[in-house]
Amino acid sequence: MKSAAQRICNCGYLNGYKVNYALTKALQTEIVVSLGIEICIFFMQSKSLKKFIYLAIAAAVATIALKLFAYFLTGSVGLFSDALESGVNLIAAIVALFMITLAEKPADEEHAYGHYKAEYFSSAIEGGLIVIAAFSIIWSAIPRIIHPQPLENVGIGLLVSLGASVINLGVGLILIRQGKKNHSITLEADGKHLMTDVYTSIGVLIGIGVVKISGWLVLDGIVAIGVALNIIWTGFQLMRRSALGLLDSSIPEDERLKITNALDTYKDQNLEYHSLMTRQAGQRKFVSLHVLLPGKLTIQEGHDLVEKIERNIRELFDAPVTVFTHLEPVEDPVSMQDIGIDRRDNIQ
Repeated sequence: MKSAAQRICNCGYLNGYKVNYALTKALQTEIVVSLGIEICIFFMQSKSLKKFIYLAIAAAVATIALKLFAYFLTGSVGLFSDALESGVNLIAAIVALFMITLAEKPADEEHAYGHYKAEYFSSAIEGGLIVIAAFSIIWSAIPRIIHPQPLENVGIGLLVSLGASVINLGVGLILIRQGKKNHSITLEADGKHLMTDVYTSIGVLIGIGVVKISGWLVLDGIVAIGVALNIIWTGFQLMRRSALGLLDSSIPEDERLKITNALDTYKDQNLEYHSLMTRQAGQRKFVSLHVLLPGKLTIQEGHDLVEKIERNIRELFDAPVTVFTHLEPVEDPVSMQDIGIDRRDNIQ
């Protein structure tokens, strides 16, 4: 396959100036295309989750432009409220980019367990911004209920807003899928926020359609308030989930079951365990447990066995996992004093 430059050189032009000009333009085009392809390959091969946030930022900018255009065409406060929520999406995506950048920083002397919890601050901030935007929507919708105004260019406005919703739908699904795959609450929260935007946009579009058919103008403001209430609920849910993450919530029950099932396979080697505790910090899981082995084993034998246990637990998950084990003799009653988070010293 010949390149664009080769095809132009073979096109039969005798005027050297024209050939060189065309060649230059063709090379410029090929350079731009090649550069674009290399950038796409770089983003796809990069392990950083920031590439998905860049996608969310681009989607937010596009949907803001489309929804504001639809608002100016129709004068619908419902579409204006939709555009405001997309503005919140943009701010939230920028905050998410900063927090994911921080969360991906390696552990240092002051943060020996990493910076993974930074993601919870991102989703908490996003939840707060959502609630603020919702109240601003209600504030702008009340005058429209008291003094309804006719809508204009409804057909074109609906089509433009529908295009914005399609963008949010595609990007939202990508973010949710990648968030679950990479155990990133920031991506998942941003994706769910976009999906909420899709649902509310559909509600606004239906409301505008009903206004156009029925002529009941006050419905535009009522739908806007309904959109706002839905947004408030989403905001509080995000803030609640962030708070639970900051409070060191355990990993999900099904994941704990995977760990206990793996540990139970060692019981035929006279191995017992207790004080199994877990917590989720952003993308990373932390697992700690006490392993009880026969006291007759050497230190090396016990060490080799717990190393194998730790490796098996890490292999259960795709996400990064840190496993801490504490080796104890099963025959010693003192081993049973620290089953919980606090040690009991009342056993003699």
